[in-house]
Amino acid sequence: MKLYGERLPAPNPRRVRIFLAEKGISIPYEDVPLRKAAHKTPEFKQKNSLGQVPVLELDDGSFLSESVSICRYLEELHPEPVLFGRNALERAHVDMWIRRVELVLMNPISHYWVHAHPLTAMLLKQFKDFGESNQERTLKAMRWFDRELDGHAFVVGDAYTMADIVALTSIDFATFIGIEVPDDYVQLKAWHARVSERPSASA
Repeated sequence: MKLYGERLPAPNPRRVRIFLAEKGISIPYEDVPLRKAAHKTPEFKQKNSLGQVPVLELDDGSFLSESVSICRYLEELHPEPVLFGRNALERAHVDMWIRRVELVLMNPISHYWVHAHPLTAMLLKQFKDFGESNQERTLKAMRWFDRELDGHAFVVGDAYTMADIVALTSIDFATFIGIEVPDDYVQLKAWHARVSERPSASA
């Protein structure tokens, strides 16, 4: 196998790197520099027609895309430590929270990045008012997330899971593009400090 990705701050490839670090799995890695549009070349689009990273190349020469799907596949091959839940209910909760984080939190972060950040201005036509409105949406999503974390060590109760990985990479990407977690979001900041202390967070 080989993993194609991009280093920090790209959140989706980082999800897979953190997952691998939590599992103690080593996979050959090839960097795909996004700023050089290496992911949009005809050669790379043979691996993923959408021209996105990460991509996992399997031993039979086929390719698997989408960060959570890659991690699900690797969880089947390397079931311990469990990161998608130990039973049907836990797996459903992990799925639910991955979906919530992607739709409620990461979605406005992405819109702000695409339509309001100067680094993307050269890549496409930006709709600045729309982009900037997503900063407030992101802060509202963070406030909601802060409330949901009350009484929980991790996103899904007391166990660190893929939902924490998806949330961590989303919050860190928000910080990278200039949307900081407010100091009074106490539960969110405590959770973020807790998961950031894990060795895998530096992957």
